[in-house]
Amino acid sequence: MTLLRHTSKEIKDRSALTINPAKTCQPVGAMYAALGIHGCLPHSHGSQGCCSYHRSMLTRHYKEPVYAGTSSFTEGASVFGGQANLLQAFQNIFEIYDPDVVAVHSTCLSETIGDDMPQIADKAVKEGKVPEGKVVVTASTPSYVGSHVTGFANMVQGMVKGLATKKDKKNGKINVIPGFVEPSDMGEIKRLCKLMDVPIILFPDTDGVLNGPLTGKHKMFPDGGVTVEELRDTANSMGTLALGEWGSSLAAKYLDSTHKVPCQILGLPLGLTATDSFIDALRKMAGKSVPAEISFERGQLVDVMKDYHQYLYRRKVALAGDPDQLIALTEFLVSLDMIPAHIVTGTPGKKFEERIREITKDVPYKVNVKVEGDMFMLHQWIKNDPVDLLIGNTYMKYIARDEDVPLVRHGLPILDRVGHQYFPTVGYKGGLRLLEKILDAILTRKDRDDPETSFELAL
Repeated sequence: MTLLRHTSKEIKDRSALTINPAKTCQPVGAMYAALGIHGCLPHSHGSQGCCSYHRSMLTRHYKEPVYAGTSSFTEGASVFGGQANLLQAFQNIFEIYDPDVVAVHSTCLSETIGDDMPQIADKAVKEGKVPEGKVVVTASTPSYVGSHVTGFANMVQGMVKGLATKKDKKNGKINVIPGFVEPSDMGEIKRLCKLMDVPIILFPDTDGVLNGPLTGKHKMFPDGGVTVEELRDTANSMGTLALGEWGSSLAAKYLDSTHKVPCQILGLPLGLTATDSFIDALRKMAGKSVPAEISFERGQLVDVMKDYHQYLYRRKVALAGDPDQLIALTEFLVSLDMIPAHIVTGTPGKKFEERIREITKDVPYKVNVKVEGDMFMLHQWIKNDPVDLLIGNTYMKYIARDEDVPLVRHGLPILDRVGHQYFPTVGYKGGLRLLEKILDAILTRKDRDDPETSFELAL
């Protein structure tokens, strides 16, 4: 906190220094995606320390045990390559833990050495280290480029690269790639598709894996997750809906180009407009009508937006997080007549700023946007131009405390609250919950700050 109070208002360009980055590394996202396969053990091809960090990040965020293997690089593997380590790891993993799938992601060490993981995996199969009926998928996820979102996207693409198998007949289903969202969000997407009576293959699917119940019985591999059979069948679906350009498009485009499964790239269905787009795309692709229950949920969200508009109008917000999440959040805030004043993401991507500028083109305010920005820059912007609300992960609580601004926790990681893994923010129901959190933060501050003359019982 003392250091934050020394954050200067004077902003200088920084090209070689990141302070408090608005991201974490690729393998965290790859490991999260791998956990969305049923019976899968993620494997970190690198040192024990790397694997421990990735596991602890996800464990602290979800308050659930996260299992993963590691190639346990020492000095020798770091110099001469880790093939022997990975081959031994395959044998140990299948003999001891018996997963259906091992999903291998690389780290800085193995990428720098240049280990060819698909070649090593193929060698393991030929040498009988991968039992019959078991599978291995791989993804290149060096930590020194991209972010956890990039790693997620690479692993999801690795799933279909390694497993999707074309047949002569279509399966009558639609692939839905949910993007880097919470298990609760994946559950909500499945619920909406079920209400639409649309059969889908959702991958990955961490619902039931990282938000499961406490039963008193240990299960190495929870019941949730997309199955290997479903991943193989993705090549035979009628189409693919990819939710989020950064997290989902790689796999969708691969299925399109390789297996001729047409894809449509949408935003995350967070908020009114983005959820409308998702429901409409699902309706058209499946040839279904929208049921009254979904229309009812949409009407509830619109009703609350209208009823509390007076407390949201022209409130300024600062946001940090993942690009797909920020694009959807910005669109939602604009629909509420709020002002997304300062926005930073640590994930690279030239389209991000263009998309934000497009969404905010009619906002009567100069919106600050930084791609591959950090929270130090965000804090400087806030010092020069204060805001009414912050939206971002737990690391933003320091800025919130230092500047005395309410914070709505959203994104990865959330280390000091519960709910994100159980209650969705996508869909109309999720939008209603997110709106409730925003209103609660703003109205709680209003109650705290109002003088007695304007302190009201009913708002």
